[in-house]
Amino acid sequence: LRHIYRHADAIATYGPHVSAYVRSKNTGKPVVEAPQSVDDAFWSAAATPIRHADFQVMFAGRMEREKGLPVLLQAWRASGLQAPEVALIMVGDGPFRARAVATGATLAAGPLPSEKVRGLYAGSDVVVVPSVPTRDFLEPWGLVVNEAFDQGVAVIATTAVGAAAGGLVRNEETGLVVPPHDAQALARAIRRLHDDPTLRTRLGAAGREAVRTGHSHADWAAGMSRALAAVGASRRREGCC
Repeated sequence: LRHIYRHADAIATYGPHVSAYVRSKNTGKPVVEAPQSVDDAFWSAAATPIRHADFQVMFAGRMEREKGLPVLLQAWRASGLQAPEVALIMVGDGPFRARAVATGATLAAGPLPSEKVRGLYAGSDVVVVPSVPTRDFLEPWGLVVNEAFDQGVAVIATTAVGAAAGGLVRNEETGLVVPPHDAQALARAIRRLHDDPTLRTRLGAAGREAVRTGHSHADWAAGMSRALAAVGASRRREGCC
């Protein structure tokens, strides 16, 4: 990777945290950001909410240790929230699915079509992205954040999540950010959003605005165009579109 950095004519990254890392390698080459994006038209479209409790927390992703599943399940128990008034909905598959099924107030839905996932976002009060760093993994971004924000849902993420390190999830502004591996901090954040619907609404609205104004497919395309232009490879000409 260092060899590629040294010999590239320009480098496109997906966030300021990655740009800072690349610049620390003293490549001297142009570094351009092309922010992570999802299909906003699809994920922001009106959806029939799928709700299983008065207060619903959602996880979507691979049910692996690196995704923070053990921490999330411990935090859920520590939150003191009880069924049937609350539910933790887990969308995805992996080795921790069986353990999730055995946890009270948890519905391990398994892999679902995108339309149903969108409905679960619409029916949820909070989306949790509890990823943890491991020896060979660090959450690059977490596109579920973009998807949740498109539906105006509040997000709790760890500092190990790229969307937090890259500034999309900003603590107390567009979401809540907690340390990885800290089940008690995650439990407090979940409980706080349970107890404060006004805060949930404010964070969800701010997240929706943030993803619309800096993380669209158009923003990604513009970043890649700047990277191509930096090496003289862009076909764009003045007066053209």
